[in-house]
Amino acid sequence: MCEQPEPICPVNATICMGTSCLVPRDPFNDILGMVMSTTLTIMLALVMFSMGCTVEARKLWVHIRRPWGIFIGFLCQFGIMPFTAFALSLIFNVLPIQAIVIIIMGCCPGGSSSNVFCYWLDGDMDLSISMTACSSILALGMMPLCLFVYTTVWTSGDAIQIPYDSIGITLVTLLVPVCLGIYTKHRWPKAAKKILKVGSVVGILLIIIIAVIGGVLYQSSWTIAPSLWIIGTIYPFIGFGLGFLLARFVGQPWYRCRTIALETGMQNSQLASTITQLSFSPAELELMFAFPLIYSIFQLVVAGIAIGLYYSIKRCRRGTSAEEDGEGARSTVEDQDKQNYALENGGFHTDENGNTENKDKGTKL
Repeated sequence: MCEQPEPICPVNATICMGTSCLVPRDPFNDILGMVMSTTLTIMLALVMFSMGCTVEARKLWVHIRRPWGIFIGFLCQFGIMPFTAFALSLIFNVLPIQAIVIIIMGCCPGGSSSNVFCYWLDGDMDLSISMTACSSILALGMMPLCLFVYTTVWTSGDAIQIPYDSIGITLVTLLVPVCLGIYTKHRWPKAAKKILKVGSVVGILLIIIIAVIGGVLYQSSWTIAPSLWIIGTIYPFIGFGLGFLLARFVGQPWYRCRTIALETGMQNSQLASTITQLSFSPAELELMFAFPLIYSIFQLVVAGIAIGLYYSIKRCRRGTSAEEDGEGARSTVEDQDKQNYALENGGFHTDENGNTENKDKGTKL
């Protein structure tokens, strides 16, 4: 009979019992996480500065004075999304601890990624940024309320900690760079166009980098129940779809429907991860921590698909229009819809991003 070789413990093991060894935690991930968090925060501020270069203070004030679009976004963000999370948790009969993280994800405000994708989808940048800012402010009160309403089935409302400091940091990294961008556009409009070109590309790259780094840093959390994978996959599609349909149902023009859909579906997954880390034990985190990462990946997938479809349809419309009119492409129905909507709500013409001036074609990516 062959003798079994004795297990060899790692050199840095502190306690060994048979084949089980306890080793100190590798600080590499912690150091990498801190460095990347600082770097990405700076990059995000620069991206939001460039997004602010598309915003006009006068139009932003119009959205705040007549917050119809913001109100629709509020209903989607803190009405549709939390209820959908609650319904999905019941339908798939997930574990209580997993149901809680799904609802936490649904109760989070919109993320900054929506502003970048809004630019690429020719949405209303003024509405997008005002909705992101307002949802972050309203989250200070709406998140505790929604969590209390929807999580009491599985846990007490006091068990979940709301990181108000993280919400405050999100607001600062959003509002300060955007305000600087608005001032830059007002003071140096030509420079603002160049900054916007660079920032729109860097924004997409930043979103991809964040997704990759999240997958690497938390690769040990990917082994979870199939139901969480399914919910994380379909939940963003539901959020985008319901936000778009509600906006269209109440008569919003197409470009604002795209904006409201993005603000509904693009959740602040970093905030959801922070809440789960503050509120639950390491053993519980093993069952739930991957869900915000899964959602963040698939919300990027949905937004990427939307961009691909949008530009494909746009190209087909241009081709059809060029065939019908030899002199060149004519205005699309959507462009006319924007102008009519603007005339009915303020008496000024708008271009694809809602600007009153003629847009320099060189800035269109």
